[in-house]
Amino acid sequence: DQMRAEGTRFHCSVNIGEDLTGADLLERFDALVLALGSRRGRDLPVAGRHLKGIHQAVDYLTASTKHVLDGVEDGFINAKDRHVVVIGGGDTGSDCVGTAIRQGAASVTSLEIMPELPRKRPDSEPWPAFPRLFKVSSSHEEGGERLYSVSTVELIGDESGKVVALRLADVSMESGRPTPVEGTERRIDADLVLLAMGFTGVEKEGLVAQLGLAVDERGRIERDGDWKTSVPGVFVAGDAGRGQSLIVWAIAEGRSAAASVDAYLRGRTELPSPIAPTTMQYRP
Repeated sequence: DQMRAEGTRFHCSVNIGEDLTGADLLERFDALVLALGSRRGRDLPVAGRHLKGIHQAVDYLTASTKHVLDGVEDGFINAKDRHVVVIGGGDTGSDCVGTAIRQGAASVTSLEIMPELPRKRPDSEPWPAFPRLFKVSSSHEEGGERLYSVSTVELIGDESGKVVALRLADVSMESGRPTPVEGTERRIDADLVLLAMGFTGVEKEGLVAQLGLAVDERGRIERDGDWKTSVPGVFVAGDAGRGQSLIVWAIAEGRSAAASVDAYLRGRTELPSPIAPTTMQYRP
């Protein structure tokens, strides 16, 4: 309501790239700011990946939300009475765990390739560094099993081509890389597998391709020091330009990109620009 009062016009339920193409946008507007996110999910290149019942986590969560809010059945994936395995132990994986439990899954198992984090601040991360500690989200409090230092070896299907099990193995870190531990392979039930292993960049299909934007080797839309892309009048902010990060960075980038757009249109700006495109996220 505040943004509407200030003059912002919202166009909802519009599929940019289909209902409005890149050419349409360039014709109608003097400047574009792309805040498309980084939605290309990391895949799992193992035997059995082609089986039915294996989905990217974002697709599962998006369809579940639409089903809850609006009763949309198209694309809905129901975990009820199914053995669910979530591959990936981050925030997206946690959301999958909670959603599957609330849908009535028979079991939910979360797999993480990295070791379990310590419960107390380690000596290697002294104050004021932000410690990487074991955490229990509200979703994990609801149930499910969490396995650490494991890697998926194979996805197993039945005669109809549906996934029914997953073969995994323990891993140890060798020279900084997870290496399977001999003799630890085992099979667990899995008739719904959700891939929550992070993201690899912006979706190149649709608007990005229509505008002819340059994308770097990490899947990010290329930009200069003024948030400009390779196409005049087109700017980018947030995960689409930075890569996968936190919302506080997207907010700061949005404010900074707005200042650059203002300067581009008026030749000057009084708007704040809290960070530069090259400002790096602090990593302990």
